[in-house]
Amino acid sequence: GKGYLSGSQSQLSFLPERETDFIFTMLAEELGFVGCLIVIGLFTFLFLRAYYIATHTRNHFGRLLVVGLASFLFLHFFINIAMVIGLIPVVGAPLPFISYGGTMLIISLTSISLIINVAINKEERIDTTS
Repeated sequence: GKGYLSGSQSQLSFLPERETDFIFTMLAEELGFVGCLIVIGLFTFLFLRAYYIATHTRNHFGRLLVVGLASFLFLHFFINIAMVIGLIPVVGAPLPFISYGGTMLIISLTSISLIINVAINKEERIDTTS
């Protein structure tokens, strides 16, 4: 990469939406290949951990919840990176946890908190009132 705050594409406003839709482009230009690998590696760890949680819970609803939330985050991750590298047209999907914008950040953090809640309560609850 060219170094932090030294990218010509991002600092000279050649990118249309550098804080939201094209944040990965800015990261790639300034942090280089290693920075891209770190970001993709962290997301891969997140998705693999969600898969592990989904396969090791006995609660069927919890399993479906984790799969749905992880799929939601993965689709936003995949669509953002695919549109940045030119595989698909620009659709305006933000990169979870990284793009500027409060709504996506709140939804992403809520999704992770629900996944953690399922991980904590893996066992099925037994009704002891009867």
